[in-house]
Amino acid sequence: MPHPLLTLQDLAIGYKGRMPLRENITEHFEAGEMVALTGRNGCGKSTLLRTIAGLQAPLAGQIYIGEKAISLFAARELARQVAVVLTHLPDTGFLRAEEAVALGRLPHTGFAASLSAEDRAIVSEAMQRAGAMAYAKRTLASLSDGERQRVMVAKALAQQTPLILLDEPLAFLDHDSKRAMLDLLHTLAHEEGKTIILSSHDLELTLPYADCEWKL
Repeated sequence: MPHPLLTLQDLAIGYKGRMPLRENITEHFEAGEMVALTGRNGCGKSTLLRTIAGLQAPLAGQIYIGEKAISLFAARELARQVAVVLTHLPDTGFLRAEEAVALGRLPHTGFAASLSAEDRAIVSEAMQRAGAMAYAKRTLASLSDGERQRVMVAKALAQQTPLILLDEPLAFLDHDSKRAMLDLLHTLAHEEGKTIILSSHDLELTLPYADCEWKL
């Protein structure tokens, strides 16, 4: 029987030296699932996503991708497995949108390698799918919050990972753009076999697209 794509075992999350935000989290998720992570403000949704992504250490327990604990992955190897879009949008000055999306290829090319024709095609397709191609040549500093959000989603798509984590990806988007984003995420899960976990306060819109609700 295939191993779940993502397994959390007795996980405790929070910040060292403080009381855990959540403890004893045991869950598993299969490839091809779209999961809506819900809970009140301050319950630890963002911290949980950061912990699963390997951006901060768990206080206890373990996280597995397939059969391998994420603590055993090298950083570049983990970046080929997990892409994350956080609520904090980067302030990267005069970096152009297409350059920001191209950073998603670094786990595959390395810092020294130039993009191949295939890499550039992947970046272009990611921007098209995220609805960001219209401002590919513009700097991130010149974009609205919603436009930058699309760029960060495109970067995650360009990373081509089996697991994508998104913290409030619908923030800053208008109603039609929210639906388009949810359609895209649903397609990634159901047609491309990716595991998508997204937090959202917009439950009325999000839950019909999700395969399950994960209440924190």
